[in-house]
Amino acid sequence: MRGVWTTEQVRAAEERLLARTREGELMRRAAFGVSVHAARMLTEHTGQVAARHVVLLVGAGNNGGDALWAGALLRKRGVRVTAVLLAEQRTHPEGLAALRSAGGRAVSAGEQAFAALASADLVVDGIVGLSARGALRGPAVPLIDEVDANAVPVLAVDMPSGVDPDTGEVAGPAVRAAATVTFGALKPVHVLNTAYCGEVRYVDIGLAGELGEPELWRIDSVDAAAAWPIPQQADDKYTQGVTGIAAGSSAYPGAAVLATGAAVRSTAGMVRFAGLAADAVRARWPEVIATGAVSDAGRVQSWVVGPGLGTATDARETLRTVLGAGVPVCVDADAVNLLATFPELLDAREPGTPLVLTPHAREFERLVGARLDADRVAAVRSAAARFDAVVLLKGHNTLVAEPGGAVLVTVPPGSWLATAGSGDVLSGMIGALLAAGVEPWLAAGACAYVHAEAAEIAALGAPVAASDVLAAIPEAVRSVRAVTSDAPPTD
Repeated sequence: MRGVWTTEQVRAAEERLLARTREGELMRRAAFGVSVHAARMLTEHTGQVAARHVVLLVGAGNNGGDALWAGALLRKRGVRVTAVLLAEQRTHPEGLAALRSAGGRAVSAGEQAFAALASADLVVDGIVGLSARGALRGPAVPLIDEVDANAVPVLAVDMPSGVDPDTGEVAGPAVRAAATVTFGALKPVHVLNTAYCGEVRYVDIGLAGELGEPELWRIDSVDAAAAWPIPQQADDKYTQGVTGIAAGSSAYPGAAVLATGAAVRSTAGMVRFAGLAADAVRARWPEVIATGAVSDAGRVQSWVVGPGLGTATDARETLRTVLGAGVPVCVDADAVNLLATFPELLDAREPGTPLVLTPHAREFERLVGARLDADRVAAVRSAAARFDAVVLLKGHNTLVAEPGGAVLVTVPPGSWLATAGSGDVLSGMIGALLAAGVEPWLAAGACAYVHAEAAEIAALGAPVAASDVLAAIPEAVRSVRAVTSDAPPTD
């Protein structure tokens, strides 16, 4: 897993490193990384580096200094560089001197700036740094509007200006980068708002030994592959795990079919279904043992309850029975809404029995009785402690918190999961891994990762249905098992 640290943690680590590093050394390391990735983007977008035009948007402080030093290095590669100074009286003096000495030019945020942007091949965003909060203001706003209108690719220095570095919130005008170069550590913005960060590119400046415990963890293919249950020679259908699915209704049989199928495709064990959609499940999944009621289902090693279940009295009793079964339970969809309305149902849960709650944003708000604000990490961490459960908060970047406070985040390659029924697929996958004995926090995180990978495989660049995602689960598992992590060791 990749560690992710708050801006406060990173600033403290930088101060400790600065105390034993030559003056200006860290900035030069950072600037070199920015220049390398800027040159790479020029090659990608124009086919060459020399004679191209890079515009630096330079604010006060060290991010502006990083951009200026990077511009000086790009000049040495034959790049034409123009720095637009947004805070002329507070511009980093050494960086500005280095740029001018290398033959770069600097202009104020006026007509010359707009003229420079008109011929830019790449823009480097060095407007604000990690200490900034809130949307962009002043002369930066029309300049960013001009960048967007001209569709010029942007490389952000450490973070896109105007985006909150700890929550990823965008409260107004902000830079939308094609790529972001981050120094020494991933920050929350890099995993919580990939839409504005673009591709995140890491530069090691020597912080690793100073950072301490991460604020959250980004799960990757290596983690998902290690967690996924693969049959061994001594395994049979029982040792692989027996998953129970209590889902669907006469109105929503499809939810039962999707959740059940996801459990079938996620492991080589056994799946038992209980509910009014038994006939539909049998017709689609002949390997499943389907009955009409939870009481008739037989022995299972985990339960998934809620997709398409409804919220009537019989659904409430089904949830109560499942929670009292003494096995790990994944609670999804209608079952989450039932817990929000009838929190006393949790009294049926045997103390210490693993519980995974998988709400989307609106279900989460009903469950906790409060609006979900910009700090999703704090919200999901609080809910996990409150319910003594693993809480998986769905979203483009899914968060998974366990009661002790650890939080996982998945960063999907696309947005193909924004489709009806995809959550039913995810809950069936989680149930299968819970039945196989995978620790609940890791089971939820690994399934969220493979779920996103399955969507990417199924989509091939075009929107897909949840049933397509379901069909791609085995290929997604093969894919994550075939990939090794090339991420640098930052934690």
